[in-house]
Amino acid sequence: MPETAEHFRPYLAMAVFCEKVLQEKDGVLSAIRIIDRINVSGTDKEMRQTAISPTLVLVFKSGFFRGKLGIKVAPKTPSGKSLPELEFPALFEGEDRGVGIIANMGVIAEEEGLYWFDVLLQDDLITRIPLRILYHRIVMGSPGSP
Repeated sequence: MPETAEHFRPYLAMAVFCEKVLQEKDGVLSAIRIIDRINVSGTDKEMRQTAISPTLVLVFKSGFFRGKLGIKVAPKTPSGKSLPELEFPALFEGEDRGVGIIANMGVIAEEEGLYWFDVLLQDDLITRIPLRILYHRIVMGSPGSP
C-alpha cells in the first residue's frame, strides 16, 4: 500500500445525528434513534425560525496518526448560508485508539430543506452529514366547523 498523506490522518468511524446518546461506564456509546429528518409544524404559510437540537455523534480512529488535531463542524442552510461553526480539540493516541465527540447541535432553522454539516479535520473536509427540515402547516378550522 502506498504511503500517502491520507494514510496518516485519522479515520472516520461514525458521523450521525440522533435524538440521544448513552455512554456506559465502560465507555461504550449507543446512538438512540438516528435521524436525518426533522419535522417542524406551525400555522404560518412559511416556516418561522425554529430552534432544533439534534445530537451529533462523531467517532474517529487514530490509525497511524498520533497527535492533536482540530475537528470542525460547519453547517450550511439549504440556500447556502453558513451558520456558526463548532470546533473541538482532539488528541489521537494512535492505532485503534480514537476520539468520540457528542455535541448537542443547537441550530436556529430559518428555512425548510436540506442542511449540510461539513466535518473537517484541520480544514480538510472528511465528510458531510445531511439533515432535512420539513415544514408542515397546520390549518385551523373556523369556529363551529366539524
